[in-house]
Amino acid sequence: MERAIRIGIAGSGFGVKAHLPALQAHPRFEVVALASPSTAERVAKERGVPHAFRSCAEMVRACDLDAVTVASPPFAHREDVEAVLDGGKHVLCEKPFALNVAQASEMLETAQRAGTVCALSHEFRWVPQHQAAKELVANRHLQPLREIEVTQLSTFLRLDGTRPRGWWFERACGGGIAGALLSHVIDLSNWLAGRSPRRATGLIRTANPQRHDAEGPFTSDVDDGAFAVLDYGDGLVGRLTVDATEAHSSYTLAVHAENRTAVASGESITQTTLYSVDAEETAELQCKPSPYAHLASVQPNVPYLMELYDHFANAIDGKPSALPTFAEAVETQRVLATIGFGS
Repeated sequence: MERAIRIGIAGSGFGVKAHLPALQAHPRFEVVALASPSTAERVAKERGVPHAFRSCAEMVRACDLDAVTVASPPFAHREDVEAVLDGGKHVLCEKPFALNVAQASEMLETAQRAGTVCALSHEFRWVPQHQAAKELVANRHLQPLREIEVTQLSTFLRLDGTRPRGWWFERACGGGIAGALLSHVIDLSNWLAGRSPRRATGLIRTANPQRHDAEGPFTSDVDDGAFAVLDYGDGLVGRLTVDATEAHSSYTLAVHAENRTAVASGESITQTTLYSVDAEETAELQCKPSPYAHLASVQPNVPYLMELYDHFANAIDGKPSALPTFAEAVETQRVLATIGFGS
């Protein structure tokens, strides 16, 4: 029987909402500690986590851990990741990886010296329709590739939205839609292309700087829409849109080639149907569901986080894995900087 991997979580927001239930359901991991400046003790008690700490560094020093999930806010990522690596532990970091390219590059260098398993939490690579699109590209059923199109529309940053104020609405802290969502979309595009872009252009925009929540009005200086065009060379372009000020929510990922298009579309990134479209017909492609699909009721990301943690465990065990790497995260950070995030 394989031993349990003792893991801690830094961050009591998304770390508790999604990573914690995934890890507690995963047969290879044992969650032994939670770190957060103000809520760790209460949340750990509520969720059955044995130990609580005020900081990631304290957790790494005081607790017997094999690995840490860094799901703290973006402004804390560098400090938390370096504390984990200095402690000789494996690390899975949430996105956006860093506040800027310099921080991202520093973390990559620290990881290379540490020699432990280091990965990014880009769980949407394991959405079945994305996996199927990747297989179509890898098996040359789509050729030659000409465009990767991803459009993610949502409603939560419209004028009538009431998301509560906090670091998420502060540019200096890494808030905004580009870091939260476009980072995923850039990673998907690069992954499908099989390479980083030669160049990138685009913009971020703030349509609704004046916002309100239960406490009243406040001002946001972060983007509520983010748009990028990527040049991969050899005639392949990526065209990426994330906008949270729309009338409805929808998601489209399309890989266009000269012979056919594969397009996944639906209500959200985790709820799509995949089609193959050519000059003669449009056919729906059946995709094998995630083996953890039954956990989607806990939180929509959980099934894909479970698959990500499968690969994390394999890498820790010295087995082959397909983890999103820190080096890939730096390339995503470069694109984000080009369009104005962290520049």
